[in-house]
Amino acid sequence: MLEKIVKFLREYVLVFSGICIIVGLLLLIMGAFWYWARDLINNTSSLFNFVISFGEWNAYILIFGLVILGIGLYYVYSFLKKRKFVLDEIKTDKRSEILKKHRELASAVKHLPSKYQKMLEEKDEELNIK
Repeated sequence: MLEKIVKFLREYVLVFSGICIIVGLLLLIMGAFWYWARDLINNTSSLFNFVISFGEWNAYILIFGLVILGIGLYYVYSFLKKRKFVLDEIKTDKRSEILKKHRELASAVKHLPSKYQKMLEEKDEELNIK
């Protein structure tokens, strides 16, 4: 069961990272408005009235927003870095270069969606790598 969940998350890592970034930004902005513009929010009846309803919990929301934003940014960075590495290495037609970095490629592809695993398998078949 856990393997299926991990496989599903691996396929949609970029989507979930984007959702984490958006939620993190919203929570961060909400907490920041409460923390730095509390007087402005209290004096106006606007869209920010929901911020007041959380009261002192906004400090925790600010911290939680920072954590969620950091997690989202980390996963986007990690995905793009591994993807770029795999695509650059698979581009080559030299068998020796692929063999030198095959272990790193296999490790990077393990954490990417299945289409990159298929690309590596096709390249291995093309260059007769076992």
